[in-house]
Amino acid sequence: MKKITMAVCLTAVIGAFAQWGGGIGGGFGGPQSGGNKMEYSEKFANENYVGDGKKYHAMDIYLPKEAKDLYPVVIHTYGSAWSKNNYKDSADLNTICAALLKAGYAVVTPNHRSASDAIYPAQLHDLKALVRYLRGSADKYKLDTSFIAMSGFSSGGHLSSLVATTCGLKEGKSGSVTVDLEGDLGEFTSFSSCVDAATLWSPPTDIYSMKPIKKFTGSGTYEGAFIGVEREGNEDKWKVASSPYYASEGDVPTILFHGTSDQVVNPEQSKMLYDSLQKYKVKSELVSVPGGSHGGNGMYSSENLSKMTDFFDEVRKAKAENADTSSKETTRLIANKNGSSFDVKLEGNKLRVNGAEMCSYKIYSVDGAYAFSEMLQKQLDLSVLPPGIYGIVVSVPSGEQKSLKFVRK
Repeated sequence: MKKITMAVCLTAVIGAFAQWGGGIGGGFGGPQSGGNKMEYSEKFANENYVGDGKKYHAMDIYLPKEAKDLYPVVIHTYGSAWSKNNYKDSADLNTICAALLKAGYAVVTPNHRSASDAIYPAQLHDLKALVRYLRGSADKYKLDTSFIAMSGFSSGGHLSSLVATTCGLKEGKSGSVTVDLEGDLGEFTSFSSCVDAATLWSPPTDIYSMKPIKKFTGSGTYEGAFIGVEREGNEDKWKVASSPYYASEGDVPTILFHGTSDQVVNPEQSKMLYDSLQKYKVKSELVSVPGGSHGGNGMYSSENLSKMTDFFDEVRKAKAENADTSSKETTRLIANKNGSSFDVKLEGNKLRVNGAEMCSYKIYSVDGAYAFSEMLQKQLDLSVLPPGIYGIVVSVPSGEQKSLKFVRK
């Protein structure tokens, strides 16, 4: 695990919390007023993404007013210093979420377990289970799962940064400490928990390097409650919960917003993750907001909200262009080029077969770690595959075959 050495100072937070109504609940939730009013065509309320009936595994899904067959998806996670398990109604609804809906994105606002329910990595397991659930239930909610992005404010930004930087990693390790980064929650464990982009608002990223925030009541710190132990003598346990240590080539495009006057989470926290992503040439941007506090309308200006949606639009466009190029290249027959009776195409993560009512397929990874075969009827969702490079062979009863390559990012 990479070591990042940078001291981060964090000033007193009580005054900052007070401006949002006092107490930790208001302090990390951000204002719910704003220049935008949340407008949507449909809301799916209190859907359980794990299937256990627990309120901390409930979510709301909002669909844009503009009617479409499918909508790209952004998951926005509330801030609460990891201390709230039923706070989705305070997930920056009339600022960040309103802007995303207006731009045509379906918005998912989930609850997750608080530190009092379970310690890390339970919260990461929750969000990854959510991503898998959305893929497995896409038709129910009109979701285009070729684009799923993370967004989050404060501690929600921290959790979102971990989802974004741990794609394909089963474990996180530092010294003698190993944590499970995926979990096994829900019924869709065969689906991918990887996402396509991330927007992070005022996030802690390297919690080991920042000065912990003392609890307003009781003893200890919010970070210590989240990790399960306080920082002193537990460096490795805190590092495996810090996203800069996971940054690597192939991480998803990420944009970070942080106020220069943030007195809750020092702006250097965003810079640490940004610098780590830049080291690996990951598409990333850092927007420093002059005078911006921890949340507040100064952070959620129309300019910044537009930067967020424009960033997502740009990533989606680039991915679609890459998928189109890949589709044209990979649908060329390796064999049986002449007299073909059926056609196989890749459209994003969808494998489509035309001209054959029934066929079979075999999928194998080039490293030999994955192999699968099954019957296929016209369409197959390849987003269930782990990231990697695959060969796909489609056969029809006549014996004719077509082969192609698929890259699951």
